[in-house]
Amino acid sequence: MTVTVSPRGASRWAAGHPWIYRTDTRLPQGIASGAIVPVQDARGRFLGQACVSLQSKIALRRISRSDQPVDVDFFRQHIAAAAQLRRNLYPGDSAYRAIHGDGDGLPGLVVDRYGDWLSVQFLIPAMEQRRDLLVPLLVEQFGCKGIMNRSDAGVRALEGLPQEKGLLWGSVPDPVVIREGQLEFAVSLEHGQKTGSFLDQRENHVVAGRYARGLALDCFSYIGGFALQMARRCERVTAVDSSEPACEQIRANAARNGIANVDVLATNVFDFLRAEVDAARRYDTVVLDPPAFAKNKDSIAAGLRGYKEVNLRAMQLLNPGGYLITSSCSHHVDEAAFETMLQAAAADARREVQIIEKRGAGRDHPVLLALRETRYLKCYILRMM
Repeated sequence: MTVTVSPRGASRWAAGHPWIYRTDTRLPQGIASGAIVPVQDARGRFLGQACVSLQSKIALRRISRSDQPVDVDFFRQHIAAAAQLRRNLYPGDSAYRAIHGDGDGLPGLVVDRYGDWLSVQFLIPAMEQRRDLLVPLLVEQFGCKGIMNRSDAGVRALEGLPQEKGLLWGSVPDPVVIREGQLEFAVSLEHGQKTGSFLDQRENHVVAGRYARGLALDCFSYIGGFALQMARRCERVTAVDSSEPACEQIRANAARNGIANVDVLATNVFDFLRAEVDAARRYDTVVLDPPAFAKNKDSIAAGLRGYKEVNLRAMQLLNPGGYLITSSCSHHVDEAAFETMLQAAAADARREVQIIEKRGAGRDHPVLLALRETRYLKCYILRMM
C-alpha cells in the first residue's frame, strides 16, 4: 500500500527532513499503524519508505530512501553501522547511546549500552511491532548479557502505545556499574531516570570537571554526574536534588569513588537558590542541569520563566571569574530562545557574561542536519566577568 504526500511534504523530504505530518498526507483506508510503506509524491514519483503512525501528528517517519526490503538484513546493517560508529568514537568504552533513533536511521528505536547490558526504548508502533526481530539482532551485535525494556517514556502515549518497563532478555543486575572518565557510577536500568542515566550529558560531566574550581554548586544533581567530576578539582561541592533517593545515590557514588568533599542536600532547588542569594553566599562554579521545563509548545513561556529564574540566581551567586555550566533538555526551547533567556537573566543580575563553550549531547547522540528536533540538549559554559 503506497502513501501519497502533498507537495509541501515532498519538499520537506527532498530537503532532508525525515518526517511527514498528518496535514501533508492522507493515509489510505485499511493502512495499519506500524506498517512500513512506500511513499510517493502527487505525480507518483517514489520518494522512499516510511513507518506509519496512525495516532501521532507525525504520520510518516522515513526509514529508507531506497526500495530495498526493510527486513532482518536491513536492520542488521543499520544496527551494525551504529555500533561501529560508537566503537570508532569511544574505543574501549562501554557506556554510551548505541542507537539514537532518527539520528541513526532507525526512527523510534533508542538503545543505550551500560557495559554488558542494554536498555532499550521502542517509541513508535513500527519498532514496537518488530521487537522480536530487533532483540536477537541487538544481542548478536553487542554480545550483551541482558536487555532492559524502558519503553515507559511519555511520548509513547502520542503513538497510542502503553508504557512498559521490565526485563526483555537475559538478566540485568541492579545496579550496574559504569565509568565516566576516571569515576565509577552505579546505575539502575530498571528504576533510574530515562534508560537508567543521562548518557547525553556524559561528555559534559567530564568537561565540567575541567572548568570547576573553588566552591562549587551542582543543582538538579540526580546521581552526581556533575558533582563528583567537579569534586576532583574543587575545594568543596554542594549537590542539590529534590529527590531523597537520588541524593542517597550521590552519597553512595561518592563513597564508591573515595570522594569526601561533597555535601548532599535533598531540597527544592528554586527555594535553595533564593535562600543562598538572600544569605549572600558565593560560589566559584555552578551547574544547572534541570529537567525539561517546557515539555510541549504550550509550556514554552512558563518553561523559559523557570530557566530564567534558576539562571538569574546562579549568576547572582557566582564570584567574578566564576563558571556557570547551564543546560536545557527541552527540545521545544531552541538554542536561540535559550540564549535570549540567558541574556535576559544576565541583564537582571547585572552581570557581564562571556560564552566560553556551546555544547550539546555527546557524540553518541548524532544529530541529523535537517532534523533540528534531534538537537534537543543545550549546554552552555559561561564565565562571569
